[in-house]
Amino acid sequence: MNRYTLPLLAALALGGCSLAPDYRQPASPVPATVGDSGAPGDGVMLPGWRALFPDPQLRQLINTALDNNRDLRLAMLDVAEARARYRIEGAALLPSISANAEGARQRLPADLNQTGASTVQSQYGVNVGVASYELDLFGRVRSLKQSALQSYLATEEARRSARITLVSEVANAWLTLMADRESLRISQETLSAQQQSVDLVRGRVDLGLGSELDLRQAEAALETARANQARFQRRVDADRNALAVLVGAPLPALAGEDLDDPTVAVLPEVPAGLSSSVLRQRPDILRAEHALRAANANIGAARAAFFPRISLTGSAGTASAELSGLFEGGSKAWSFSPSVSLPIFSGGRNRANLDVAEVRRDQNVARYEQAIQTAFQEVADALAARNSLSQEEQAQSALVTATERSLALAEARYREGADDYLAVLDARRNLLDARQQRVAVTLNKLTNRVTLYRALGGGEQADQATLVGHATANQDAPRG
Repeated sequence: MNRYTLPLLAALALGGCSLAPDYRQPASPVPATVGDSGAPGDGVMLPGWRALFPDPQLRQLINTALDNNRDLRLAMLDVAEARARYRIEGAALLPSISANAEGARQRLPADLNQTGASTVQSQYGVNVGVASYELDLFGRVRSLKQSALQSYLATEEARRSARITLVSEVANAWLTLMADRESLRISQETLSAQQQSVDLVRGRVDLGLGSELDLRQAEAALETARANQARFQRRVDADRNALAVLVGAPLPALAGEDLDDPTVAVLPEVPAGLSSSVLRQRPDILRAEHALRAANANIGAARAAFFPRISLTGSAGTASAELSGLFEGGSKAWSFSPSVSLPIFSGGRNRANLDVAEVRRDQNVARYEQAIQTAFQEVADALAARNSLSQEEQAQSALVTATERSLALAEARYREGADDYLAVLDARRNLLDARQQRVAVTLNKLTNRVTLYRALGGGEQADQATLVGHATANQDAPRG
């Protein structure tokens, strides 16, 4: 150890304190339980999206979207940028050492030389030096590094949130496409039935058993069914386009799915009295908390600006007038230039910077509490809708059965001449509405499962890499 390494070691030893306030997690601004009332129960372990969506073609679409979606790709690039910024801030804690070699030759004219003759002077040097290394006595650099670390972790949570959102959006888009294809199939069946009715009524009119009014009503119903078919075909085409944008690649041929299949989307039962503390694991809430921690660290950097800043500049090496003499005895050269900057008057800039840092900390507290309240409402609404949607689906299925029987009776009465064709039109219209409404309710039930998956923060299976990334980043977090 020589005289030049001692100041550097002292700088590393002294730079351990921080003026940032101690972080305290804000109290949760929501009730202790979410959903049904009761004592707080255990948390719920959600499956990963592969277990939630067992359908193979939906899995394929989600995998393709995770590989190709541009929004998710931008989120991943944001993480890479934040990681690099964290490394930049962390590098300031260590001295920047560089090796330098320089040489200069200068000719002096005779009238500027004391000897009265022109001369050529040479100077060569090789040194290793430290340029403007700040002694972090008051934790300014450490606070900035901590802020960069928390910003990086917040960006990582944003990427995780974007991933969960993408999985949910692809699933919902796929379910919507399947529902509209089911509605299109119903409209095609209705169109076929209306065509048969027109043929039946026309035959009865030809036999003198029906009126022209019945025929015109049947033809109007036929054209209405044709318009409905075109409308649902347009919706199916739009659904495919929307799904293709989410997936980020051309869609493969999609087989029709029965929305009544219980394996289309599966979620475990959420216990009554679910503790609202599980909401803190949502990526958007974790992101808000990391942003709050970053703002808290920035207060430490703003406070440190009131104290002196000490910088060290030094170098050691050899110098000689001849290139061949650089490494000969007596050529040793060194320089050491410490500097101290003490703020005396800055026009209130430092005070204003501290006020800004404290206000931003308070803003992030409000955003964190707002994120928890939003999460609580989303989970509570999804849980409240879950049971009622199942009951509504059962009632709608019973309504379809009843309207099918009503149509059969109306058609039988019309054939027997006991009633006019208007009763058949009303019964068929009621059946169409009931069948379409049942598709809509079933779609709402399935998308509610996806919404609950998203509201609870997604499953663990899809985010193991994120958890590992957090553990690695936290190993670099400052201690002490």
